[in-house]
Amino acid sequence: MTQIPFAAIRDWIFRDALPFWAEHGVDREHGGFLEELSHSGAPTACDFKRVRVQARQIYGFSHAAMLGWAPGAAMAKLGYDYLVAHARQPDGSWAKSLSRDGSAIDPTPDLYDLAFVIFAMAWRYRASGDAEALAHAYATLDYIQRSMRAPNGGFVSKLPDDGVLLQNPHMHLTEACLAAFEASGDQRFLDQARELIGLFKSKLFDGVTLGERFGPDWTRLDSEAGRVLEPGHHFEWPWILAQHQRLTGESVAGYPEALIAFGERFGLDERSRAVFDTVWDDGAVLQGASRAWTNTERIKGWLALYELTGRDPRAQVAESVNLLFDRYFAGSKPGLWVDRFDRDGAPMAEAVPASIVYHLLLAFTEVLRLEPKLSAL
Repeated sequence: MTQIPFAAIRDWIFRDALPFWAEHGVDREHGGFLEELSHSGAPTACDFKRVRVQARQIYGFSHAAMLGWAPGAAMAKLGYDYLVAHARQPDGSWAKSLSRDGSAIDPTPDLYDLAFVIFAMAWRYRASGDAEALAHAYATLDYIQRSMRAPNGGFVSKLPDDGVLLQNPHMHLTEACLAAFEASGDQRFLDQARELIGLFKSKLFDGVTLGERFGPDWTRLDSEAGRVLEPGHHFEWPWILAQHQRLTGESVAGYPEALIAFGERFGLDERSRAVFDTVWDDGAVLQGASRAWTNTERIKGWLALYELTGRDPRAQVAESVNLLFDRYFAGSKPGLWVDRFDRDGAPMAEAVPASIVYHLLLAFTEVLRLEPKLSAL
């Protein structure tokens, strides 16, 4: 069996990625974090900054600080100060995107971005004890609950509502509320997470497949868009469900197994073992491309299944970790990667998106957290 490269993971995080993004991923002219870098590590001509990316980088550097990487605290504060100064809106929401100079170019309240604001604030509070960050998490949840409730459960995806309900923002809001509960101990965050997991069980997941796009009554869209599924999310939800069980003791038995079963059967390229970006709801391959993040979620999904059931995850974890090193990282500057490949293994990405540091860091730190147990199997 191929081995999990624990030492290479540790080196990539602390020697390569964190120092590189701390040096090159900051907008030295206008503040905050850059949206993307070129494959040489230079800023691109990208003229916007998504709030979700600012939030994800705040998470990453906060987590790094908690793991003992000393520059992480200052980097997280840099991002936090910038986000609060430029993205916070008078009504309590947060802009969706900013210009390079920090002005709001899309002030749309977007559930996905708001979820990551809560996630960032939870990790900022956990790492620093900054009470203002926790206050922002509360205020953001206030706004979501007050202004974005959908008539038939869950939340609208953005304001104004376009009538399409989305799975993905609900998944990340669940993740964020669990992180905020762990950081604060406040039952309010856990109550919201419980509500969202109930939505997952009753509407989002049908026992076999996880839907992505729904109408106002939470039936899947009766169109091609409603048939498109993302295998990466079939691996990502199991990790979130495992966090819920860890924090509450409430069993999620059966759901992670079923989600991962679909992902393994229909979401993997038989040749490369990469996780497809999208498939049809009958499992047929839609395009065959694979981004880096879908493979990080397979890692997390199998680690979650191990903690929930004891099932040995080493083969699947090693396969996906080594794929990231051998395909996505190979030939790139240390700390960078090629973000997307087609089914024939040809690179498709013109830039390196900062948003994926979150996926890589979270998956790799989970591997390292479980290293003693996995090494003992």
